[in-house]
Amino acid sequence: MSDFEGKVVVITGAGGGLGKAHALEFASRGAKVVVNDLGGSGDGTGSGDAADVVVDEIKAAGGEAIANKASVSDKAGAQSIIDDAVSAYGTVDILVNNAGILRDKSFKNMEMGDWDIVMDVHLNGTAYVTKAAWPIMYEKNYGRIVLTSSVSGIYGNFGQANYAAAKMGMVGMMNVLSIEGLSKNIRVNTLAPAAETRLIGTIPGREVNPDDPRPESHPRLVTPAVLLMCAEDAPTNRIIHAGNGSYYSSAIFSNEHIQIGADATYEELLEQKDKLLDMSNSEEMSGLLRVMKQAQKS
Repeated sequence: MSDFEGKVVVITGAGGGLGKAHALEFASRGAKVVVNDLGGSGDGTGSGDAADVVVDEIKAAGGEAIANKASVSDKAGAQSIIDDAVSAYGTVDILVNNAGILRDKSFKNMEMGDWDIVMDVHLNGTAYVTKAAWPIMYEKNYGRIVLTSSVSGIYGNFGQANYAAAKMGMVGMMNVLSIEGLSKNIRVNTLAPAAETRLIGTIPGREVNPDDPRPESHPRLVTPAVLLMCAEDAPTNRIIHAGNGSYYSSAIFSNEHIQIGADATYEELLEQKDKLLDMSNSEEMSGLLRVMKQAQKS
C-alpha cells in the first residue's frame, strides 16, 4: 500500500507547474487532494479556473480532489483552504506550500509594493496556511509539511531581493517548526526546486513553454523529492534540492568559535580575522540538532 493511500494532501499554487505535478502524483498514489490556486498571472494579478482544470484531470484518472481558489496571502482565504479540506475529507495530513509569484527587478529599481506583495504571497502566505493546518496536525500527532524555497534565497540571484528574502525565510521557519513539531510527529522540510514553469518564463532572458517543458526540466522531476519529504519515514529539518533529474541536500554550517572574553575589542578580533572566516573545519549546525543532542545526553 502506498504511503499516501487515503492521506489528505493540501497543495497551494497547484493549478500549474510544480504544484500541478505534485497534485497529480499524490492523487495517482491514492491521496485525496485539495488543489488550491487563485488562477492569476505570474505576477499575482487576476484570477481564473486553473484549480478546476487540475481537479478535473485528477477525477478523470479516477482520483479524488476538490478545488479551492483562495489567495494564500489573505488570512481568511488561507484558512478556507484548510477548512475546505476538513469539510470534504475530515482532516489534513500533508501540506505542500507551493504558491508563489515573481516580480523581479534590481533592488535599486524595485518599488516597495513589489517587495510587499512577494513577501505576502511567499512568506506570509506560507505562514497563514501552515498556521491553519498546524492545530489539526498537532492534535492528531501526525503531519508532513513542505515549504518551498529556492536557490535564489539559499545562494542568491541578481534581481530577486524580494523573492530571495521570502525564500530564505522558509528556512528559518522550517528550523523552528521542525523543533516545535518534533514531539508531535510533525515533520517539516524545505524544497528548493528547479524546473521550467510559468514563473521561470517571467524572468528576463528566460524563455520557456510552461505547457510543454523540456523532458529534462519537467516539473514532475521535482515531485519525487516532495514525496520523500511527506512519506511515513520522512526526514525533518532538511533542505532538499530537486530539478532536472538531480537531487541533493544543503545545510547551514558553523566553524570553530573564537573565545576572546568579556573585554573583547575590535583589534583583538581583527588579529583572528582569518580564523573567524575560515570554514574549512566547519560542521553542520541547527537548532534541531542541538535539541536532539541534548535529548540523547539526558
